Amino acid sequence: MTSDNDSSKDPSDSLEGPGAAPGAAGAAPTAPAAVPTAGQDEQPTQAGQPVYHTSRVYGGPKRPPTEPKKSRRTVVAAIAGVLAVALAAAVLVITVFKPGGSTSPPAYGMIPTGTTAQQDGQQVAAAFLAAWRTGDLAKAANLTSEPAAAKQALAAYAKDLSLKKMTAAPSGVTAATGSTVKAPRESVQFAIGASVGAGSGKNAVRGKWTYHSTLVAYQQPNSQVWFVAWRPDVLAPNLTAATHLAAVTVPPTVSMVTDASGQDLTKYNDAGLSTIAGLLKATAPAQQGASAGLNVEIQTKSGKPVPNSQALIVSPGNYPTLGTTIDAKAESLARKAVGMHKQSSMVVIQPSTGKILAIANNAGFNDFALTADVAPGSTMKVITSTALFNNGMTPQSPVACPAAYTVTGITYHNDQGETLPAGTPFVNSFAQSCNNAFSTQWQQLSGKLASTAKTYYGLNQKWNIGIGDISASYFNAPASASGSELAQEAFGEGSLVASPIAMASVAATVDTGTFKQPYLRLGTKQLTATRLPVKTDRYLKQVMRAVVTSGTGAGLGFGPNVYAKTGTADIQGQDQPNSWMVAFDTSKDVAVACLVVNAGYGAQFAGPEAASFLKGY
Repeated sequence: MTSDNDSSKDPSDSLEGPGAAPGAAGAAPTAPAAVPTAGQDEQPTQAGQPVYHTSRVYGGPKRPPTEPKKSRRTVVAAIAGVLAVALAAAVLVITVFKPGGSTSPPAYGMIPTGTTAQQDGQQVAAAFLAAWRTGDLAKAANLTSEPAAAKQALAAYAKDLSLKKMTAAPSGVTAATGSTVKAPRESVQFAIGASVGAGSGKNAVRGKWTYHSTLVAYQQPNSQVWFVAWRPDVLAPNLTAATHLAAVTVPPTVSMVTDASGQDLTKYNDAGLSTIAGLLKATAPAQQGASAGLNVEIQTKSGKPVPNSQALIVSPGNYPTLGTTIDAKAESLARKAVGMHKQSSMVVIQPSTGKILAIANNAGFNDFALTADVAPGSTMKVITSTALFNNGMTPQSPVACPAAYTVTGITYHNDQGETLPAGTPFVNSFAQSCNNAFSTQWQQLSGKLASTAKTYYGLNQKWNIGIGDISASYFNAPASASGSELAQEAFGEGSLVASPIAMASVAATVDTGTFKQPYLRLGTKQLTATRLPVKTDRYLKQVMRAVVTSGTGAGLGFGPNVYAKTGTADIQGQDQPNSWMVAFDTSKDVAVACLVVNAGYGAQFAGPEAASFLKGY
């Protein structure tokens, strides 16, 4: 669909763009029940009006006499009678056509006053367009052959285009296909100028849509009443009963998406960053230096745009460059780190702000950094420990870690039969990542894992990280977990799923004690969460530091200000478990999460990658 096409094609042809419905636009639909059709030998009426045969209105031949000859007296009397009837008919005709007469117009359709079919067709079209233009949709609809359908379509046009003012006027009349003297049909082209808009508030965009369309006006058989032959494409070319018009905003164009230093984001050759650049070009914000444009398009009932139906109303603005929070140094170090193993991904966050400093992938075309949807393994124990500390446990609380533990008929075994005796301080179990020290706490965790994840870490809900209007959930813990499922989730498996961006945010939250939603674009609205209780945050730092000094991360060479947690998640159908590591360095204002898919233990694969990044940053 294009704007302002001056085509004067017959309505049976495609008008102003692809997609026109087949068939003649002026095909005469069935007249409304309230508009009776006169028989051949009757004087029909319309809402109390006398109506006349078409042939008498437009000079058709008189009906030949069929009576036999009479005597002269009889003939004279008959002639006198005929003259009287003709005179009465002439008076009635004058009554019908006389402007300002007292006779009421028909409830549906109209009786035009032209002297030719072309004039009558133009009058009917003008009346329809005037009613539409002034917002009298009922009147406009009643001039059509299908008042109910027309009224509904006219109302949808106004609503879907956020219509304010409009102009509408006939611009040309020609005989329509199938028109005859007795059944005239006139094709009327008309011009529309409509003030349309989309969006609201600061994002609202308005413009004038100008275009041409065509309708067919026809005279009902054996009647003087005319109608507009209703079809959806009367409103605009190519509309059908299964489609509608819509005014939609068009995001500004973007020449290049960059990192924080102005370098092209695609130069890093990262699957995730290249995808982000493409999405930002397609959904650039309209509030930060470039305005949105406006299109009118045809949509299906489900709201899907019909291809090639867009008419540009207002051109969008342009961003020569659109920046992100990606830091060149952090990105380069992250890319180097994930290069250590295939199927690796990493996200780096600045804890004090939530800025995403790096997104790195070494998994072909996969962007696991943002899109992985897998169990977080023992990195989940940070959230589990938060719930336990909030419930009164301390790092020194004695907690046994049996080699096997059964919950509601399901037995969980520690890796390689590992066991820690009763009386072992909880901090030791956390540092050594002994699973059954956590599964045995399931009764204390009822209803608390999912709520802790959301309340303090901002998880279990959708985030918009600044990629247009796209919102996504990067972590999910079922609120209904109980029994063996809850025991399994306590050490990071079961129905839990997470991505590296979510777990990097968990580490960043522990660093500062406050959740700062990650974001890629300055100005992105961030969700908030409750600050971690001071004591809980202190306990979390104590147990995470123990991982680095005496636990599973002790041999990785982390510096004196690094706090971490390894993770290993067994995945059904994989040869090896997924390897995880989360860490933060309080001296550098940086937090990182690393995932290596189908690799092995967290300390052996993800751990060295996280350590490599933190050493270089």
